[in-house]
Amino acid sequence: MKSFVYLSKARLLYLSMIAFVLISTTTLSLASENVKIIPKNIFSRETSKLPVLSESVGFPIVSAQGVLAYDVDSGVTLYEKNPEKPLLPASTTKIMTALVALDAYSLDSVLTIEDEIKVDGQKMGLVAGSEMTVENLLYGLLVYSANDAALVLSRNYDGGEEAFIEAMNKKAADLGLKNSHFANPVGLDGDSQRSTARDMVLLSSVAMKNEEFAKIVGTKKIVVQSVDGKYIFPLTNINELLGKVDGVMGVKTGWTEGARENLVTYVNRDGKKIMVAVLGSQDRFGETKELINWIYANYTWKSIGFKL
Repeated sequence: MKSFVYLSKARLLYLSMIAFVLISTTTLSLASENVKIIPKNIFSRETSKLPVLSESVGFPIVSAQGVLAYDVDSGVTLYEKNPEKPLLPASTTKIMTALVALDAYSLDSVLTIEDEIKVDGQKMGLVAGSEMTVENLLYGLLVYSANDAALVLSRNYDGGEEAFIEAMNKKAADLGLKNSHFANPVGLDGDSQRSTARDMVLLSSVAMKNEEFAKIVGTKKIVVQSVDGKYIFPLTNINELLGKVDGVMGVKTGWTEGARENLVTYVNRDGKKIMVAVLGSQDRFGETKELINWIYANYTWKSIGFKL
């Protein structure tokens, strides 16, 4: 009798344990959509590195109307001046133009220059009736900041230039560029053409994740040609910091009389990656170089973590 009672209690305990496991498993399964998995290294000594500014350091004074520098990996702001102020983006607009073009075309797509392109500012000199690959037009757009390349890419878009501009603004909204609006793919000044240093940093951070975009904006010199090889276009990057300032890998220049000097710059020094946007400057290259050197001289990337 005692053995029977003992076995019954043991069986009851066993069954209770099974029921508990089943209920717990079901509960976790139902709640899985709301559960965030803790990374395995959350309790390690090093989880990430954050930039820490040295004490008692002076800040650069720049002429630019809008500036934002931030650490790409952590999102920490390193320097700012009116980062939300709407300003004329000039040819930094072509960062968005390139992204929409990359969404719409394959690199080997061939586009026809149907008419003579009349546009102010920087031009490759594309010839009516000739054909160019999208890849070569993107080199003209981003390396040489060619306005005629921007127009060819937009006018061959399904729906034409107006539809292309709509796609630019839709992408801006999708990316959370809250203070940007594009009225043309070139960057010409206009009442509704605007952006901010913060939006340009965000846009460029997304763009640099595209391998083709990153390769093109990091190109110092290249020669491209029409499909038939009849027209040759030597291109030199307008970004004077590329190849001269340690770690600079792109992104895009911009200038109009109304916008003054603009420059968005991606830098990677020893794995410490920063993005700097300078808008409305009197010396875009000098001020960007000063900011880059100041950041790397006065910030230390320190490991942040927990001890077991």
